[in-house]
Amino acid sequence: MLLTPAAILIIYPYTYPKLPYTINDVTPISTVNYGSHGFGVGPLVPASVKTLHEFLDWAKANPALANYGTPAAGSMPHLVAALMEKTSGIPLKQVPYRGSAPGIQDLLGGQIAAFSSPMGDYLPYLGSGRLRLLAVTGTTRSRFTPDVPTYTEQGFPELNMREWTGVFMSPRIPAAVAQRAHAAVSAALLQKDMIDAGLPWAFDVVGSSSPEEFARVMKADHDRWGPYVRRVGFTAES
Repeated sequence: MLLTPAAILIIYPYTYPKLPYTINDVTPISTVNYGSHGFGVGPLVPASVKTLHEFLDWAKANPALANYGTPAAGSMPHLVAALMEKTSGIPLKQVPYRGSAPGIQDLLGGQIAAFSSPMGDYLPYLGSGRLRLLAVTGTTRSRFTPDVPTYTEQGFPELNMREWTGVFMSPRIPAAVAQRAHAAVSAALLQKDMIDAGLPWAFDVVGSSSPEEFARVMKADHDRWGPYVRRVGFTAES
């Protein structure tokens, strides 16, 4: 079995021109969890900035400071923020990191203005006031941060995606084996310890109703991200 976040299968085929696999090279078994991405600002940004549009206005007035960090170039958090930038028309500089931890520390220390990252990266710091979360992806507000509006609420309706993690198997396995694997994964995801394990990371642990349903979700997300990646203009070679 393969356990992987969505971007590996639905975004990388567009950003890596010579990627040696496609979504057709795996058999979807089940989703495991869903998580939102957030856009947060640190002490470099004035406390009066409380919304995305206020941040963008500040960035326009302070172009030398108008940057945001991401866990990696080409990651879903990067592309979410880049789409916000394209929609707003206000230039922002991406600062890619090797993972979220060093970027969050630079955000807290005032070395960068903002950060786009999975929701769970922000949760330990929200109570301190050193970090302010301005927006989250998703069609509705996250249950982990119910006071934080979505991108959609703030005029960015395209940014309503959430990233899933899923289980996959070989493309050559019989359908009966896929169904048995799905039943086993689904049973595991109902256990309380599995559900609780997702809480620190702001993950909603939830499986798909069937391998066929997951395949439809994956295909729809794959098709959706193609135009987004082309609009941003990012490739691994750029």
